[in-house]
Amino acid sequence: MNPFEESILQERLMAIQQRIAAAARKSGRESSAIRLVAATKSHPPEVLAELFALGIRDVGENRVQEAAAKRQMLGSKGIWHFIGHLQKNKVHAALHLFDWVQSIDSLALAQALSQGATSLGRTISVLIQVNISAEASKFGIPPASAEALTLEVNMLPGLELHGFFTIAPFADNPETSRPVFAGLRMLRDGIQERTGISLPILSMGMSHDYRIAVEEGSTMVRIGTALLGQRRTHSGQ
Repeated sequence: MNPFEESILQERLMAIQQRIAAAARKSGRESSAIRLVAATKSHPPEVLAELFALGIRDVGENRVQEAAAKRQMLGSKGIWHFIGHLQKNKVHAALHLFDWVQSIDSLALAQALSQGATSLGRTISVLIQVNISAEASKFGIPPASAEALTLEVNMLPGLELHGFFTIAPFADNPETSRPVFAGLRMLRDGIQERTGISLPILSMGMSHDYRIAVEEGSTMVRIGTALLGQRRTHSGQ
């Protein structure tokens, strides 16, 4: 990455942080309550190295194989989040690469992660993916199943459940995502009240709608294009 590109990246990061802070104030919170995960799918390792140099610690990857290649070059730097759809045959590899799996969408997947994490003697942070919008092309459990899965995942050894993850349908007007984000927040609040389980993390909001997500209670945003520009490479899972 040349100095010009580094300067652009820094400017984008500062602008995003300012927008997050403004959105947080609208929801009565400090910007420190929102965690920025840089979605680095299809960007080369040197971009991640520059992010770390700028103070970003959380990076999100959608593909196990791509993350493995990057971690081989970058070592133990950063906190790594899996934010794609995790296939059960990739669980073993994922457990060696990621600190978080944000996309738990079945008890079977959670059990596989639990068994693997326990055998490695580690604890992995997880979120349950909820398909609030009922969009056919999206993964995630229906809202009606969220409480039952929460109770089950919360009991599994080797996993630390922190909350929920969702992806809103893409729309030209980000305001159309507001009911999705509000819906996940209200679902979380109800489950917390009924079960007594602490679920502080709501991972919701991406490049086109993160400000709306923060206004509606997001505590973790996953930002790719708005921070890093268009994707540069293509790798398979």
